Amino acid sequence: MQFLSMQSSHNPYEACKLCPRTCGAQRNVGKIGLCGATATLRVARSALHFWEEPPISGEMGSGAIFFSGCPLRCVFCQNQQISQGNFGHEITVQRLAAMMLELQQQGALNINLVTALHYAPQVHDALCMAKKAGLVLPIVCNTSGYELVSTIRAMGDVVDVWLPDFKYASSTLAYKLSGAKDYPEVTIAALEEMLAQVRTRGTRVVGDNGALTTGIIVRHLVLPGHIEDSCAVLDKLWELAGNDIDISIMNQYTPNAHCRAAGGNLARALIDEEYEVVLDYADDLGFEHMWWQQGGTVSESFVPEFDATGVEGPELSSFSRYLAQSSS
Repeated sequence: MQFLSMQSSHNPYEACKLCPRTCGAQRNVGKIGLCGATATLRVARSALHFWEEPPISGEMGSGAIFFSGCPLRCVFCQNQQISQGNFGHEITVQRLAAMMLELQQQGALNINLVTALHYAPQVHDALCMAKKAGLVLPIVCNTSGYELVSTIRAMGDVVDVWLPDFKYASSTLAYKLSGAKDYPEVTIAALEEMLAQVRTRGTRVVGDNGALTTGIIVRHLVLPGHIEDSCAVLDKLWELAGNDIDISIMNQYTPNAHCRAAGGNLARALIDEEYEVVLDYADDLGFEHMWWQQGGTVSESFVPEFDATGVEGPELSSFSRYLAQSSS
């Protein structure tokens, strides 16, 4: 399946089924889907980002565009201001395309679409526009992993690097913390489609600046008190792909206000011993392409300031004229 363009007679937001929630909201007439979004693009930040994995950020930074809304409702989310609070500015598809070219001008190693696929048809259109106007950077799709295979497949012609999470192996834990009992099986199916695309293109191709230009890095955030589930996630990843993927095992869990108030394991940070158990388990399984974090990563400073940086500006037509004038 490929998306019909937003310019076509059929509006993909008329009865939305872009994510596994398949809520059927009439987002095209302003109804809010379970993702928290209407059909109007909302973006909270567009800027160079230096805190991704080394092959994503490199030394120059990843050109990260943070979209408002999210199909998941993780109780521990550090980005609740945009994922659930709907902070962001409304923009057009043409403005989104121009933002990508602006990031390219700033020296970004790639365009990093952060939680974008509940806007997949418009994002696809914007990428096609930007590429026609001179965008040559690899495209990274940064996702929770909770995506429909049909959406992943439809984005396959414009995405070069997949950067999905695999949060839970347990459906019980997935329901408790994200309200998505089907998270494990849905995410495995999405990962299978991503992996098929990457295997077709080739994996771990490294550019001149040490940047990953095609491939897949699967992220897993280790949650305090839940290392057994983390090990189960690694089992599933090894069974699915072995060393055909990179994995990133993160220790940066930071309890938000909700989790601190609720108490229990999620009210505290991860302890070193818990993290070491998971890293050792990954090593014992045989993962060769693995990223991990050193101490000191537990900090709210790792969450970007969502202040609409880089969101306001010209649309693609105006920006293209500026580029033509500046190069003449």
